[in-house]
Amino acid sequence: MNPHASQPGSLVHMVETLWRNRGLLGQMAKRDVVGRYKGAAIGVAWSFLTPLLMLCVYTFVFSVVFQARWGGDLPDGRAHFALIMFVGMLVHALFSEVVNRAPGLILSNPNYVKKVVFPLEVLPAMVMGSALFHACVSVLILLVALLILDSRVEWTLVFLPLILAPLVVLTLGVAWFLASLGVYVRDVSQVTTIMTTVMLFLAPIFYPITALPESFRWIVMVNPLTFIIEQTRDVLIWGRLPNFTGLGLYMLVALVIAWGGFFWFQKTRKGFADVL
Repeated sequence: MNPHASQPGSLVHMVETLWRNRGLLGQMAKRDVVGRYKGAAIGVAWSFLTPLLMLCVYTFVFSVVFQARWGGDLPDGRAHFALIMFVGMLVHALFSEVVNRAPGLILSNPNYVKKVVFPLEVLPAMVMGSALFHACVSVLILLVALLILDSRVEWTLVFLPLILAPLVVLTLGVAWFLASLGVYVRDVSQVTTIMTTVMLFLAPIFYPITALPESFRWIVMVNPLTFIIEQTRDVLIWGRLPNFTGLGLYMLVALVIAWGGFFWFQKTRKGFADVL
């Protein structure tokens, strides 16, 4: 494969390349998860222990120290505050892990560009697979906590994959764009760290949207994480059906962004070898 050759960037090719390399994606995602904890005494068990410890810390700080309440008709507002917040953190972590790692994906794998024939476009999808694994672990811990507090889990949780799917598609598009841009502009990784931190506080994670004055709510609503966070809470915490119309529109926008990011990646990758 000529690294300087132009690569197809159509929407059909985007879907085909992900499907064709699904086996490779699974192996690389597994290696990425295992490699992260390589050398640790308890290994992959840290992926379970870390969110569990964070949930315990959130519960203590917000329910005992701050005695915070989310509001509504919760049976124990303070105890549930940490769980409600944990849902928001879960969604943000899924997005930020991929976005923050994307600018360095090509830079950290120069051999894939210069020495071997490798489908570079699967690297962001590999990171997404790793992030989804950690998100699933966090969801499992959340469900156990809900069982302990409420002795039940809402049946609407079956819609969770449907809710996260548009976010996954949108995040992949952003990751493809950043992975390419990071090769040419090395400051991108610093910018993404700042932006994901800003998005953390400009999303209804630590507070409900109703806590904001109406004149400022639009700032939170334009955050792409806000809708997904609210929908995830609906199906996991409140037991409500998702907004199917909103999810459909979100998916359409996400597909456009994903296609745009993939197109940009494919058309700029021919310069990777020269820069690296």
